[in-house]
Amino acid sequence: MKSKSKKKAKDSWPIKAYKNKDFLNSPSARLIRILSEMIEPAARFRKYKVRDTVVFFGSSRIFPRNVASLKLTKIENRIKRIKSPSRHLKYQYEQAKRDVAISRYYEDARLLAKRLTHYFKSLRKKGKNFMICSGGGSGIMAAGNQGAKIAGGKSVGLNISIPMEQYPNPYQTRELAFEFHYFFIRKFWFFYLAKALVVFPGGFGTMDELFELLTLTQTGKYRRPLPVILFGRDYWQKVIDFDEMFKWGMISKEDLKLIKVFDNVDETFNYLKKQLTKHFIDKHPYKDLF
Repeated sequence: MKSKSKKKAKDSWPIKAYKNKDFLNSPSARLIRILSEMIEPAARFRKYKVRDTVVFFGSSRIFPRNVASLKLTKIENRIKRIKSPSRHLKYQYEQAKRDVAISRYYEDARLLAKRLTHYFKSLRKKGKNFMICSGGGSGIMAAGNQGAKIAGGKSVGLNISIPMEQYPNPYQTRELAFEFHYFFIRKFWFFYLAKALVVFPGGFGTMDELFELLTLTQTGKYRRPLPVILFGRDYWQKVIDFDEMFKWGMISKEDLKLIKVFDNVDETFNYLKKQLTKHFIDKHPYKDLF
């Protein structure tokens, strides 16, 4: 009877604030949650000696070539069996053809990540621990993590909880896979460790990340050298006309030098290798948070 009464009394004790889930998930504890998304990743990066990353940005809606081709084949077979395809089916067919065409970016991202990871492994003798970093989701993000895994290297995944599209891909290194709630903290970790940025075709999220980084660099808030590559000349020249921005006086001629546009893996790899060697491998001119 005494043990039961003691247990009952213990169960009625107040909960410590840091164990109170209702409080931790309340608006009052928002600052604690923000700090957690700053401090916990820092501790994990320190543990696994992650200091240098090459970040891959791009759409989550770009599929591997085999997946896109299979989808197109299935729709083509459906159309053959139907005398008069519906407007919706015709739309799906055009979309599937487009998905096959842009799947080249998945293949290129995977190959580039693979080649970079092989190169990063050769740098370990110099005490460097470069890694591929992505947003941890599907599409180009998965391609980056997959390429690193194929090459036998580790990679970082900075996933974000959103209602659609964003699901953790299976290729990121488990101990370096993160799940964020706050976009601005996630972007901090993208940029803080980045030594280069490769931006593949993407939508609003990709544009948001690209332009925030360019703004930080342009305004001097991001002080170390940072190669920014736009991969996929056809896409970027049609979607964003930086030359027109310059002609209208919205950016300067110096701002145009912040970006390089490439269209194949070899050129991109060679440029990155040269820039990383120049700024971060032969010398280490920046201070770390860690």
